[in-house]
Amino acid sequence: MDSNVQSLLASGAKLTDAALERLLPASQTLPVSIHSAMRHSVFAGGKRLRPVLCMEAARMVAKANELPASATDLGAALEMLHTYSLIHDDLPALDNDDLRRGKPTCHVVFGEAIAILAGDALQTLAFQTIAQLPAPAETVVRILREVAIAVGTGIGRSGETETGIAPGMIGGQVVDIESEGVAPTAQLVETIHRAKTGALLTTSIVSGGLYGLGNAPLDSSASIEALARLRTFGEKIGLAFQIVDDILDRTQSSAELGKTAGKDAATVKATWPAVYGIEQSRRDAEWLIAGAFAAIEPFGPAANPLKSLAQYLTTRTH
Repeated sequence: MDSNVQSLLASGAKLTDAALERLLPASQTLPVSIHSAMRHSVFAGGKRLRPVLCMEAARMVAKANELPASATDLGAALEMLHTYSLIHDDLPALDNDDLRRGKPTCHVVFGEAIAILAGDALQTLAFQTIAQLPAPAETVVRILREVAIAVGTGIGRSGETETGIAPGMIGGQVVDIESEGVAPTAQLVETIHRAKTGALLTTSIVSGGLYGLGNAPLDSSASIEALARLRTFGEKIGLAFQIVDDILDRTQSSAELGKTAGKDAATVKATWPAVYGIEQSRRDAEWLIAGAFAAIEPFGPAANPLKSLAQYLTTRTH
């Protein structure tokens, strides 16, 4: 990993973890079981990629060397949502996985009932955290809408993406479940990837940009253009991220991934390599990253941290 990216991820993870430590109830807080389960999954590791993307988008749009105040809280809220999705994704009723980030999954340690409720509680706390951000009311409402659409079933933003596919993490999960065992097609794979994984990555970047605008009018031409460029950037790197995930599932071991490897092929899941093969998948990921770079080129050198993170997505090994 490039030393600049390593430093960026390390510092971003440290800021995110500090915010999460402050925002999450202590494990001794009653009811102990639910708060212990929330912390088990939130602090199980992970690169904190979504918070880092959010914070760097905020910094870039704000044209500042320092992060806008409380941008770490927004990043932490996005990490709560990501963790909630992982807890539920690992449940026996969904992907039925016993390993996440190299550690036993939440339901393995705490049981299915508490794991379900821990995911629910993290989702609720995430929206509470966003609602309390020290930002103009219009900005907070826009961020809440942005995030709610991204984690839902896709209702509310149809036609705004390049493909016309309305993103929504839960909607993507449903399509993924219902398509198991079905021969994957290009359209099916893209629908699932843009929704299940890409939506939250995209909204992390766009919500960071919204927060970085500060008191600037959200309906000005400059703000609209900036947010549109961030959305394009997010959609492209979100799809590239999942393509690389699909490749790694086929080429890396469980120890290297920190989760069970080979499950996608075993359950006949709709993946990019299943449709296009490994080598074409790698080329597609690189092409998407190039397009993402072009989208934020007008931001100049301030875009370099986001570009570095995007490049990392196609070269990571776990």
